[in-house]
Amino acid sequence: MNKTLTTLAFATIFTTVAAQQQRRPRFQREAFTTETPMVHDPVMAKDGDTYYIYATGMGIQQMTSKDRKTWTVLPQPVMTVIPGWATDSVPGFSNHVWAPDVIHWHGRWWMAYSCSTFGKNGSAIGLLSSRSLGANMWKDEGCIVTSHERKRGGDGQWTGDNWNAIDPNFVIDDNDKPWLVWGSFWDGIQLAPLDSTMHIDHAQRSAPNVQWPRTIARRYDPNYKPTEENPTSRFAGTNAIEAPFIFKHGGYYYLFVSWDYCCRGARSNYRVAVGRSKTVGGPYLDRNGKDMANGGGTLFLEGDKKQWEAAGHCAAYTFDGEDIFICHGYSATQNGAAMLIQRPISWTADGWPELSTTAQ
Repeated sequence: MNKTLTTLAFATIFTTVAAQQQRRPRFQREAFTTETPMVHDPVMAKDGDTYYIYATGMGIQQMTSKDRKTWTVLPQPVMTVIPGWATDSVPGFSNHVWAPDVIHWHGRWWMAYSCSTFGKNGSAIGLLSSRSLGANMWKDEGCIVTSHERKRGGDGQWTGDNWNAIDPNFVIDDNDKPWLVWGSFWDGIQLAPLDSTMHIDHAQRSAPNVQWPRTIARRYDPNYKPTEENPTSRFAGTNAIEAPFIFKHGGYYYLFVSWDYCCRGARSNYRVAVGRSKTVGGPYLDRNGKDMANGGGTLFLEGDKKQWEAAGHCAAYTFDGEDIFICHGYSATQNGAAMLIQRPISWTADGWPELSTTAQ
């Protein structure tokens, strides 16, 4: 599920796209600066001396900063043209692009992004690449993975996928192997290996005794049946988990996820949980040793009801020797507007992450 933030609309150079049924996002004509950016589903990168934020928005919202304090919201999006394969693959999708992720690997920047419609799991994750973030010229690399909408037929049987191809996050393991983690609701968070082109590694996917994608986190134990309906969409499931992000620290991979419901402004109850694993494939265990695939997870961040009603869809990075955590929070003082949160990460003696209460 994701993300109905009213954002500014933006536009930029986007190359090598499908020629059919292309859509052009609307865009804001003027750049502006702010120390309190409104943002939904943010990810961050640093190229040279410049920090970049990419986020949900028309064609993917973007902004830059030299110090991570004052941000310039750019008038153009990452994508000025939405490729035809995306609109063909996802009925109802046009140009409001969700939840990107960006990583530098093997001399290129890679960006994954979500094509979906709210509350449905007929979705696709697309891929872009670029030599430089500053040049802002992205190549369409097609689709990484697609999910087919889950429906019950007249015979009572379910068809389609029991997961949703949204909220992608790249992770590179200790063997320099890329992976993609994604998903929300339905059967929870999914993981699959990628090949050298950052597409699903079908050779590993079809290996004997290995199931990919693999569910590595759920909101609830598979045997638990929530009694309340999803308050955000009658189409969606109640396994209220999404927005995975895997961060390597020390000898562990830490899996951050968002629990419960976003996108309801001041009524949101989004929050972040975490678990860890010695291997990227899991299992990811919380501080009590419970597997996140069985509903485990240690609460990491939630709204304080003073500054933030709720907070979620996070990312974690090491910049200039410091570990930082970012996410969007629903402001308690600005009618639930989604705004950027940044906090330093510290580590306990037994290797668990904690947040500073001081903003950066």
